[in-house]
Amino acid sequence: MTTETMFEIFLVTAPGLESVLAGEVAALGFKNPVTVKGGVTVTGGWTDIWRANLELRGAARVLARIGAFRAFHLAQLDKRARKFPWADVLRPDVPVRVEASCKGSRIYHAGAAAERIGRAIAEELGAPVADDATVCVKARIKDDLCTLSIDSSGEALHRRHHKEAVNKAPMRETLASLFLRQCGFDGVEPVVDPMCGSGSFVIEAAEIAAGLAPGRSRHFAFEQLATFDAGAWQQMREEAAGRSPAERPEDAGPRYFGSDRDQGAVTMSRDNAGRAGVADLTRFTCQTVSALTPPDGVPPGLVIANPPYGERIGETKRLHALYHALGQTLRDRFSGWRAAIITNDAALARATALPFLPSPPPVSHGGLPVRLYRTAARP
Repeated sequence: MTTETMFEIFLVTAPGLESVLAGEVAALGFKNPVTVKGGVTVTGGWTDIWRANLELRGAARVLARIGAFRAFHLAQLDKRARKFPWADVLRPDVPVRVEASCKGSRIYHAGAAAERIGRAIAEELGAPVADDATVCVKARIKDDLCTLSIDSSGEALHRRHHKEAVNKAPMRETLASLFLRQCGFDGVEPVVDPMCGSGSFVIEAAEIAAGLAPGRSRHFAFEQLATFDAGAWQQMREEAAGRSPAERPEDAGPRYFGSDRDQGAVTMSRDNAGRAGVADLTRFTCQTVSALTPPDGVPPGLVIANPPYGERIGETKRLHALYHALGQTLRDRFSGWRAAIITNDAALARATALPFLPSPPPVSHGGLPVRLYRTAARP
């Protein structure tokens, strides 16, 4: 494989958000986006792999599907794995780990399948196999077809490496960006999060407005592959850094606002925004939901929150008052604004008494099926 070789790329996301990710993928100009269970497929080459990791805000991982073959038993899997052109993608001096899954196939033992493929790589290519290796080969054996992929990301893509401090049950940046997109956030309008925690929604919104690539602060597994070109990658990073952000008013000060009743969360969010390079676009204050008012000097925009869930902090009944207070504040003071909350309990959403639109499918967040509840702009 060279940087020009074309193949299928699988962009992983949380089930329920595939169509939202597809919208982002199409907007960034990737070829042939197709929504599938658990993500989006596109057609591209290794430079597209690099760009997807650098620029996509909603993808959790980027998998390069490097080949496939039929295998009806372990001996056949071993033989065909040994004939696979691993040197086109992997380097003999870089450790690799192998993960396998089996479904509807005569090969049913995933551990044995991973062991055979790992041994083939070690003996034919010479690359060491290690459980803690950054480079991961994923083998999916379904209906006797073994599909081989490389996880080009390494660490999950929500780890942007400029958000060091997090609170309990934080909203992952990848999910925050997709929820913002699902709410119609355009990169220009103001955003308010009255329960900001470690600042995910506010910082994501500010980064989008500033035109900052989400992967700008970290390294990726593809940098350790045989297909990697350090010079071309550096040029791509520089070009991404030079792109113009969304058009904003010339005299705009902070337009992305977070608050929390916990001073520790506020301090955490400020520090995270500073590391992300968006301190000048954001403002964080310590206050309760009942004290929330629209920020001065900005037009109506989006209020979005990820309030506590009953499973996380105790009895759900205790939260009804919190959700009711949030809803009352938004109804009384935020004329012209849209509202959105993420919760796993429809009863808590109803406690806000907000006129929600039909909800999109549930999404797994922290092992819980949560939904986005959103309103149109309120008169």
